[in-house]
Amino acid sequence: MAKVIIIGGGVAGMSAAHELIERGFEVEVYEKKKVYVGGKARSINVKDTNILNVDKYLPGEHGFRFFPGFYKHVTDTMKRIPFKNIDGTSNKNGVFDNLTHTTEIALTRYDMPTIKILANFPKSLKDFELLIHDMFGGVQTGLTHEEKSFFVKRVWQLMISCEERKNQEYEKISWWKFLEADRFSDAYRHLLVQGLTRTLVAARAEIASMKTGSSITLQLMYSALNPGVNVDRVLNGPTNDKWLNPWYDYLTHKGVKYHKAHEGIGFELKADNSIDYARVKNQNGEEIKVQGDYYILCAPVERAVEMIDEKMNKLDDQFQFLGKLAESTAWMNGIQFYLNEDVQIAHGHVCHSYTEWAITSISQVQFWKDYDLSQRYNGKVKGILSVDISDWLFTTYTSIQNPHSKPVLAEDCEPEEVKNLVWEQLKRSVNVNGQEILKDDMLEFWYLDRDIHWVDHLHHDAEKEPLLVNSVNSWSLRPTTYTAIPNFFLASDYVRTNTDLATMEGANEAARRAVNDIIFTSGSDAKLCEIWPLSEPSLFNMLKRHDKKRFESGLPFSHKIPWWLELFMFVYTPIWMVGQFIKVKIFGK
Repeated sequence: MAKVIIIGGGVAGMSAAHELIERGFEVEVYEKKKVYVGGKARSINVKDTNILNVDKYLPGEHGFRFFPGFYKHVTDTMKRIPFKNIDGTSNKNGVFDNLTHTTEIALTRYDMPTIKILANFPKSLKDFELLIHDMFGGVQTGLTHEEKSFFVKRVWQLMISCEERKNQEYEKISWWKFLEADRFSDAYRHLLVQGLTRTLVAARAEIASMKTGSSITLQLMYSALNPGVNVDRVLNGPTNDKWLNPWYDYLTHKGVKYHKAHEGIGFELKADNSIDYARVKNQNGEEIKVQGDYYILCAPVERAVEMIDEKMNKLDDQFQFLGKLAESTAWMNGIQFYLNEDVQIAHGHVCHSYTEWAITSISQVQFWKDYDLSQRYNGKVKGILSVDISDWLFTTYTSIQNPHSKPVLAEDCEPEEVKNLVWEQLKRSVNVNGQEILKDDMLEFWYLDRDIHWVDHLHHDAEKEPLLVNSVNSWSLRPTTYTAIPNFFLASDYVRTNTDLATMEGANEAARRAVNDIIFTSGSDAKLCEIWPLSEPSLFNMLKRHDKKRFESGLPFSHKIPWWLELFMFVYTPIWMVGQFIKVKIFGK
């Protein structure tokens, strides 16, 4: 069977290796990291925190993991990764069974009460109580009736717009402009416009593509309205323990040759313009040649640009756009606060919607099954507040402790300053109405993502592993997994996928597409990897067809629909809803 060389051992690289090795290919993975696998998804052992036990470190992260209900690709792979529990039993669905669902999404605001929203379709009396509380005005959002009405109208437009309009028209509009953010209040901008784009996808609403913003917003909404789907899921322990290490063990057991501390440098071409070999720097700093039949580059876009040279650029026009695409990246790095109390702000993710640095957090230990912190660090840690910082480069922050201080960007702060200002933003967000949920004396230790390296105490170097931001018109810059070089393929979160977002799901889907390319190119009779589209309710199909006819006729979107279509929807909607209820009851989905 053909041999495949994979450069990059992140989620995309591991996903490609998984699909290939199960189909009988010979696979070698070359990964830059010396110890860890999984790229940006990994957790790590925080240095020097094994004070009480040589094998017990505090867990740190590049950024916390979450698995929305609309994910299909990465979760399908997780079901095929065996997992053994401490008691010796095996999970029926592999590491997938290590996912546990949250029940709430909290929105904090400066000097105002926290808003808690039901994360799933109500499944208990407590859920219904929270839902009814929200429906009948229990939540004081600060939003006007006009703002709510306008936002709902815009969301409805997205729900019934045809795909052609989304791909060709909405890709050219920013999320900010589509929602007319400049027209309305700070509450509207913070809660409805910026909340999703800034904190979940590391994107600025002012430049983020409306196409991408709308896709993710709708997927989260549809998941929440589906009784058979959990909107938000998290792992029941550190990522390495519950997913990545078992995955690595499975791959190597199946025969994948994994070379850690090996960094991809570039490629050399044959006379027929196929790849002859990959150039790799080994753990001794020596350059070696790595040969195979096929090559998959699974590095992030900013590294791919450095590895694809001028000769390769001339062979495939799509490579020339990678440099521009690499400029459309942003940081979404994590910081963990280790507390001597298990502070649970919400049973799920918390969007600190008014924070200058677009902070999102989650209290992790409440979801970590049988995870013992007593032997880690000084034995006093009982809770872990894991925080993602999404806006490092744009929004300045002035300390409330010193309002006359000079405004600062997160990227201009030294590590201790980042910690102090993030902690201050968190406290201001949750300590309201006389409550003191977070106190300084709770903090035992903290860890800031080590991918951030400081140079001259102020500026960062290139080792920061940013995320791709789907800015306006960026879809046209993104390449396909297959290239004009016959044995060279791309698989990373920046290539074109149905997921259309720089996520673990997007990386996994890209890997599946690249593997399918190899199966086709090699003439193998192996089964193709399954690819899923983003799922939307069939209820709106007739409305979308109506909009498609308007779009093909050169007409703009309109909320007005013919009387016969209104009548059809009036009759069809309750029938469809009954059918969905029966489907969930019988098939559980």
